Amino acid sequence: MIRKTAMSMPAFYLAQSQWGSCVHLRPPESHHLQVLRLACDDEVELLDGVGHIGVFVITDIRKNEVILQKKTETFHLRPTSLPILALGLSKTIRRSFLLEKAAELGASGIWLFQGQFSQAKLVPSLAEKIEPTLIAGCKQSKNPWLPEIRLFPQGLSELTEALSGIDHRYLPWEGETSKAMISLSDLGLPGKTIYVIGPEGGFAPRELEVLDQAQFQRVSLGARVLRCETAATLCLGLHWWASQLSQAKDSAL
Repeated sequence: MIRKTAMSMPAFYLAQSQWGSCVHLRPPESHHLQVLRLACDDEVELLDGVGHIGVFVITDIRKNEVILQKKTETFHLRPTSLPILALGLSKTIRRSFLLEKAAELGASGIWLFQGQFSQAKLVPSLAEKIEPTLIAGCKQSKNPWLPEIRLFPQGLSELTEALSGIDHRYLPWEGETSKAMISLSDLGLPGKTIYVIGPEGGFAPRELEVLDQAQFQRVSLGARVLRCETAATLCLGLHWWASQLSQAKDSAL
């Protein structure tokens, strides 16, 4: 029998509270496993979203439950460079695509805020709705850390009250002309970095004042006006690239 390597082994999510030497995978994860036509004695990886990745062997497959036995478990330290994406709620945003990419690119937090020009209302149930998409992104990329979801229905004034411990604060904004494009020296820095992206309607003047008072640094992403999900993905992609570049340089020393 050909054994899968860790890179090719399918991954599933199971909360840490349900981990043990013998675990039970239930819907929707058990359904996903059965769709892949996996069988007893096949090996899979489980992620708990808080740093653990384990290799488990399937021992029994039932209609709505899969039983697995743990072989190995590894804990991955949280990265030293932690990007947070603060996104104004938009009705037309391609939310699923953006959230999945955010998890793949190592976002440590997804903060959604009610913007003055948001075309939808931020409701508490949104966090539960978007978590499966973040989980899918972590499974796809084998990211052991699930992004933290925070909601700010009162807008940017409420969000800026939660900035304690945030080391670097950036406002990528198409209206910024006084500074060159965001540079490598701004990206992938140790600590927590927050990128705030407005809804498709943009920021109101008062919202910009609130961000200025909270010491957000306005930066440019270039001459074009980008959709909010494009700007957000670009920021996270650049941050990921810069952090990986820094790690590669440290490893070479």
